[in-house]
Amino acid sequence: MKLTRALPLATLTAAVAAASQAQAQTEITVATVNNNDMVIMQSLTEEFEAAHPDIELDWVVLEENVLRQRLTTDVATGGGQFDVMTIGTYEVPIWAERGWLTPLDDLPEAYDVDDLLQSVRDGLSHDGTLHALPFYGESSMMYYRQDLFDAAGIEVPEQPSWEEVRDWAAELHDPDSETYGICLRGKPGWGENMAFVSTLVNTFGGRWFDEEWHPELDSPAWQEAISFYVDLLDNYGPPGASSNGFNENLALFSRGNCAMWVDATSAAGKLYDPDESEVADRLGFAPAPVAETPKGSHWLWSWALGIPASSENQEAARTFIQWATSREYIELVGETQGWTSVPPGTRESTYANEKYQQAAPFADFVLEAIRGADPTDSTLEPSPYIGVQFVGIPEFQSIGTQVGQTVASALTGDVTVEQALQTAQRATERTMQRAGYLD
Repeated sequence: MKLTRALPLATLTAAVAAASQAQAQTEITVATVNNNDMVIMQSLTEEFEAAHPDIELDWVVLEENVLRQRLTTDVATGGGQFDVMTIGTYEVPIWAERGWLTPLDDLPEAYDVDDLLQSVRDGLSHDGTLHALPFYGESSMMYYRQDLFDAAGIEVPEQPSWEEVRDWAAELHDPDSETYGICLRGKPGWGENMAFVSTLVNTFGGRWFDEEWHPELDSPAWQEAISFYVDLLDNYGPPGASSNGFNENLALFSRGNCAMWVDATSAAGKLYDPDESEVADRLGFAPAPVAETPKGSHWLWSWALGIPASSENQEAARTFIQWATSREYIELVGETQGWTSVPPGTRESTYANEKYQQAAPFADFVLEAIRGADPTDSTLEPSPYIGVQFVGIPEFQSIGTQVGQTVASALTGDVTVEQALQTAQRATERTMQRAGYLD
């Protein structure tokens, strides 16, 4: 007969406790975009898991266009592949209305909902109830190389115009030194090139649809705006501009390759961080340029964390998103990563924090840009939709992506601007007819 030696009581107790913890641990899958703020969030996994030993985080980090496609497919089919989704002010009201997101109407008092910026809260609500919590918020602005501007004797006015930007780009463009007059989004996608292009069209006096939902993509305003955009990047942009989205242009500008860049205010923290940016000590900023009208010249967006209704781990998912969007998380990032690295644009308390104010000279400027963007009045002529850099209807995701591809084809020279916009107009008309907006 084989004899077995009894384990010490302490060893048995520890083994049982470990087994119980492993059995009780809930794994949640978090899908997010590969932007800098989300990379920081992922790097703090151990901090969260140490405070919540019953929850384990599994990360799925994707490029923006891929993320949008994957999440839309999963949430629409009730696939349940993800417990936390990184989504924005476009998706939240639409998905919430369809019952795809878990309402967040019973948040604890310690979370301090009233500390969230009102415009960001409104964008993430449906029928007055939050359906996602803001991780960071942003508008858009113009960054420029102060050293290059000073050397050329260029003074930037309080509100630059696109005509001035074109002249400055021409003066500062120096491709032999790998310094390009301007960097702008060219990568196709409704949230990539069309986020920027929509604001450009807005300030040139255009709109996506008239009040009867007829597309206006072949209007004079669109023609003028897209022609300006294509000429500007063709003459003074970096090579391969049609492949550059937010992250690619951020890398170019932070290395000193762009004299100017018009994009998200959320990039300011990284650009002012000397560990991340070669231009941190020679950086200027200004409001997004305007053309015919200031309306809709700068966007309003929030990347937020929502819980799909199909998640089987609702409680654990809620615990995580409350942590990642809390005042305490912002404090944690500030103390461990530096105050220019904290997620911007979500809480009043961030902008009242002296440490943030001292580290981020752009803080008040960004806050005013976010507050000044009005998604209910973003076009010169009245429009039937809500949104600055997008149209808040379910069909826009496919429309914006398709139009983004045609605009990119004009940028690469495969078609003329006129051909691209005629194609976009016809395709959008067909989509709107099928969806029942048009007779």
